Amino acid sequence: MSLDSVRSFFAAIGVVVPIIELETTTETVALAAQAHGVEPGRIAKTLAFRLGDGRVVLLVARGDARIHNQKFKAALGKGKMLPAHEVEVLTGHPVGGVCPFGLANALPIYLDHSLRDFDEVLPAAGAVHSALRISPQLLAEVTQGEWVDVCQVDNPQAQ
Repeated sequence: MSLDSVRSFFAAIGVVVPIIELETTTETVALAAQAHGVEPGRIAKTLAFRLGDGRVVLLVARGDARIHNQKFKAALGKGKMLPAHEVEVLTGHPVGGVCPFGLANALPIYLDHSLRDFDEVLPAAGAVHSALRISPQLLAEVTQGEWVDVCQVDNPQAQ
């Protein structure tokens, strides 16, 4: 179902982005990078947070980035990652397939600047065995995401 919501999302906005479905799971950054033959940084992970004001937001960042607490707090305020069961209910996607497309509920989407290190990134596509290839610019356009600087990359492997 979740994979179908991603397909419907792109069809509704008239953007053709092929969805890659694999036989193997890609539910972690390491597994996704190995399955797609790319460095972990190119995997665009989507994380869900509940902010201090109660809002739930999604953050998309490169796979090898870590949340920098001070930057996060400066940009978005206090936040806490949501537990897996809440993430699936709010997004409609299983953990490991969470992406900013075809969401069950409209949520604000933030994109970490770290994604701009690449010309193409691979976010999940609503299932633990799916992904798509997309430029960070198109990702921002289709999600209406807002760019923020909330992560740090210890060993960037940018192109």
